[in-house]
Amino acid sequence: MDEIPRPGAALGIDADQAPISSAPVGAPVGAWPLADRPGYLIRRLHQLHGALFMELTAAFNVTPVQYSLMSAIAARGEADQTTLAHDVALDRSTTASSLARLDARGLVQRRRGLKDGREMRCALSPEGQALLAAMEPLAREAHARTLAALPAEEASALTALMRRALGAGNPA
Repeated sequence: MDEIPRPGAALGIDADQAPISSAPVGAPVGAWPLADRPGYLIRRLHQLHGALFMELTAAFNVTPVQYSLMSAIAARGEADQTTLAHDVALDRSTTASSLARLDARGLVQRRRGLKDGREMRCALSPEGQALLAAMEPLAREAHARTLAALPAEEASALTALMRRALGAGNPA
């Protein structure tokens, strides 16, 4: 007989371990305000950042995911789609479709790998390099505005804490 999967097991979470929460265990439902929940706050910051990014970069018609992929390609010079998927924390299917759209616009050049014909190598086209360079100051502005309510030291500390949280056994 198949074993019933335990909640959180795929993420390495021990369901028997007490949750890390500001709400006392056994507190009535609703006793844990949304504003005290990390997941809720992260989602709200993501919404804020996404809106700021789209507002500031709308003229380029590039999504945040596409911008991240273009940035990852620029950092590597050239890379295969699987590496880019890992770099940007996306599944391979989403990565492939996003890169196909960038390729169709002439912003990314894709070619089959020389050693493995299944591999798809990606590089920025000259047009993609120019677009990325033009977008960068506006994308940086979106990031700055996302945390504008914090003093610079606290914004840096929050970024460092998010990196730590992501590295604490959480999958990319």
